[in-house]
Amino acid sequence: MACFERESPALKEILMKLYRAEKPMEVDHHLHEFGAVEYHVQASASGPPYIYLSISTPLLYQESMLSSGLPRYTLEMVKRICPDVAEIIEPPKERYQLTLRLDYWRIPHNKDGLKMIASISSIQGVILSSQLKDMLMNVNSLEVSQGMYRPIKLIYHPREPFFVIKQPEKITAVFPMRFKEATDVIIATAFFQELMDMGSSKAFAKAPHCIWSPIPPPELRGEPIEDLSTNGGFVSFDITARHVEGKRLDKTVWNLLNFYAFVKYHVKSTRGFIQRRMRMRLDALVEVLHKAGIEDEHQTGKKGRGSKGKRKLLTFSKSKLLKKRYNFIDKIKRIRYRIKIHWFSRFRKRWLSFPRFSSLKSYERLN
Repeated sequence: MACFERESPALKEILMKLYRAEKPMEVDHHLHEFGAVEYHVQASASGPPYIYLSISTPLLYQESMLSSGLPRYTLEMVKRICPDVAEIIEPPKERYQLTLRLDYWRIPHNKDGLKMIASISSIQGVILSSQLKDMLMNVNSLEVSQGMYRPIKLIYHPREPFFVIKQPEKITAVFPMRFKEATDVIIATAFFQELMDMGSSKAFAKAPHCIWSPIPPPELRGEPIEDLSTNGGFVSFDITARHVEGKRLDKTVWNLLNFYAFVKYHVKSTRGFIQRRMRMRLDALVEVLHKAGIEDEHQTGKKGRGSKGKRKLLTFSKSKLLKKRYNFIDKIKRIRYRIKIHWFSRFRKRWLSFPRFSSLKSYERLN
C-alpha cells in the first residue's frame, strides 16, 4: 500500500546526519524510493559548505513535461521551499529533473532548522502535488468555458492511475478501483455505498459530492480498455471552487493523492476486524463445546460409577445371603450330629423301614 507522504524518511535521515555533523562531511549517496523516485545527495568536505540535492521523479501528467524541465508552476513552488537556504541550479544534473544547492551553514540549530530540513525532504511531494494544484486552480479557464475538455490521466503509482476531468464550474476526479481478492471487493463496495450515503446527508453538505458506479462514467468514453477494466467500480468526486479556496487547496490535493491508500487501509483494517471477531467467536464456541463435553463425561462417569456400585451391592448381598444359608445348614448338621437318641437306630430299622414289593411283571413258571 503506497502512501503519498509529504516527507521522504530516508532523505530526511541523510540531511539530518549532515545537519548535526560538527564538521563538513564527504557524501555521495544515491537513494531510490518506490522504484521510480531517485535522489542524489552530494557534498564535499574540503569545498564550499554546500549540499547538492538532485531528484528524478515521474510526473503525474506526462504531457506537462516541458523541454526546459519542470513546469513553471512547479518551479515556483520549489523556490518557496527555504528560499534563504535552497537555490535551483540550471541546468540540472544529467539524468535528473531538478538540482538544488543547499547552504547548510545558514540552517539554524534550533526548531526552525528542523522544520527547514523537513521542508527540503518533502521536495518530491511538492513536485507531484504542484501539478494537481495547478489543474484544480484553473476551474474557470477559457478552455473549460468553451466545453473543450477531456480526461487527464494522472499516475502516481503505476497500478493506481486516476483521471481529472475539467467541466464547467467543477472538476471531477474519477478513481478506477481494483482489488486482488473478492473479499476486498465486497468490503470496498459497502464502504463506497456508505460514503455516498454520508456525503448526501446535511452534515456533509459542504464536502465534495461522491458518486460510486460499477460501470465507467460517461466522461471516460474513449479511454483505453485496460484503464476501464476494474472489479471495484469507479468512485468520482466533484471539486468546486469552494474546495480549492485558500488552505483548502492543499488539503484537497493531499486527500485526492492518498485516496487509494485510504481505501486500502480501510479494507485491510475491516478485514482484520472481521477475522478477529470470527476468531473470538470461534474460541467462544469451542469453549462452550469443551465445557459441554466435560459435563457429559462427568455425568457418564457418575452413571457408570452408580451402576457399578449397585452391582457390587447386589452381589455382596447375594453372597452374604448364601453364606448365611450355608452357615445355617452347617449349624443344623452340627446340631444333628450332637444330638443322640438311644435305641433310635434299632427303632428306625424295625419300624421305619420300607417294605419291598415284588415286581408286577415277575411270574412263576408252572409245571
